[in-house]
Amino acid sequence: MDIQERRRFLEAERNPDIKLDYVITITGRMATHSNVDCSVVSLRYVPDRVILKPTSFGRYLDALGTMDWAALEEAAAAVLNDVNNEIIARWVQVGIFAPDQVHPGIDGHEVLLEDRQPNWDNVGLLSRLKRH
Repeated sequence: MDIQERRRFLEAERNPDIKLDYVITITGRMATHSNVDCSVVSLRYVPDRVILKPTSFGRYLDALGTMDWAALEEAAAAVLNDVNNEIIARWVQVGIFAPDQVHPGIDGHEVLLEDRQPNWDNVGLLSRLKRH
């Protein structure tokens, strides 16, 4: 599946109030390693002009789960770049948490990526967010 096919799963709609800074959180599951439980994917963002339809993010994760990922970091970067391309959020954070014992001797593997629009910051809002 190429990048354009992937991104077609992400559907957006108008932000009901573009003057407000608020955080949207969507979590789902995605196959990232063959023959193990699905990884948990968390998307948090402060929208700008559009918001992501949550059901489309679920379909997107299902599609991504059919792809082979060399590393959890590669999957997280793909999600971040795809979401950024489709909704152009003020701030976006993607976390992927692999199931326990995916790698021998490793209890956990987590990737957390973040991006924001230049010159945007809302320290008060982001400081209240709980770490995953």
